[in-house]
Amino acid sequence: MKILFAGGNGYYPEFHGGVQSSTHHLVTQLRNDGHDASVLAALFGDGVFGIKARLKMKIFRERAVIDNFPGYPVVRAWFPWEAVPFAVSRLRPDVAVVQCHKSVPLGKALQDAGVPVVIYLRNVEFHELGGDLSELGPAHYIANSQFTARSYKNRFGIDSTVIPPTIDPGLYATPTTGELVTFINPYNEKGFELAVQIAERCPEIPFLFQESWKLAKEHRAEIEARIAPFGNVALEDRTSDMKTVYGRTRILLAPSKWEEAWGRVASEAHCSGIPVLGSTRGGLPEAVGAGGVTLDYDAPVDDWVRELKRMWTDDAYYARLSADALQFSKRPELHPSRQFTAFLDVLERAADRSKALAA
Repeated sequence: MKILFAGGNGYYPEFHGGVQSSTHHLVTQLRNDGHDASVLAALFGDGVFGIKARLKMKIFRERAVIDNFPGYPVVRAWFPWEAVPFAVSRLRPDVAVVQCHKSVPLGKALQDAGVPVVIYLRNVEFHELGGDLSELGPAHYIANSQFTARSYKNRFGIDSTVIPPTIDPGLYATPTTGELVTFINPYNEKGFELAVQIAERCPEIPFLFQESWKLAKEHRAEIEARIAPFGNVALEDRTSDMKTVYGRTRILLAPSKWEEAWGRVASEAHCSGIPVLGSTRGGLPEAVGAGGVTLDYDAPVDDWVRELKRMWTDDAYYARLSADALQFSKRPELHPSRQFTAFLDVLERAADRSKALAA
């Protein structure tokens, strides 16, 4: 099959995040399995890459531009839903996987172009859909967690096939020196303020605050100013090789304030036997599971500090959590081949249903 992943968010190299990581893994699996997979994403137009893309659009007077930066075709446009005719004419997909930002206008545009759609529900930010899912009529849905599936069932009355985010252990599993408590993505919705309070109360423990979503210059300056008084906190630039991060991590701190649909970083850390101390928001408890400890985000900071210090200093306790984390990473629900089979089955059913309706 020819599969197009379509979303209103950015894509590599302009934007990095859990959705992009999961999409890249799925595209790679599909292409290795003999399918033709590509991506339609938003163009940000920043940096050397963005400037070149903007010039190409201007020269050829097109609504979109196409490149092969990640090793496969990526169509980029200021407004991806307006670039659907461009993408369909060049890539001719048999089915499209629509996800996240502006899913409704993207889905409608693809359906109007004769492409069956599968909606991949990766968050519970309903306002990002750009409309009501009922506008798409009967459709196939995939949710990345039981929490996400329940949320959309309650809101829209739809049923979803639950497939957790795909994780390639080869990209994350690594021996670790266990020298840091790592907090990834220092944004307020990810629990930045709580992470700072915890670090302040644990001066004997070194913390790494790792950039994931690109930090604007002003935002980065605010973070640097906030952590400057603490000699145990370092901020590092984002990296495409997370082994360099997990290879130094003893505990992953995920005190998310946001209703996480899953919590991909927890699953990544588990691949190296790194336990997680996370919040109970959204689907994060599903991701942490037996591989760590979860606390209510609004629990007293002292509770968070007490648990973190126990994980840091109690070697027997840590060894048990670490072993559980590694074992949890190998559960059937996260087995890549099983996930891929379930994913491909949904796509095939969507394509077959479209053919049957057209016959």
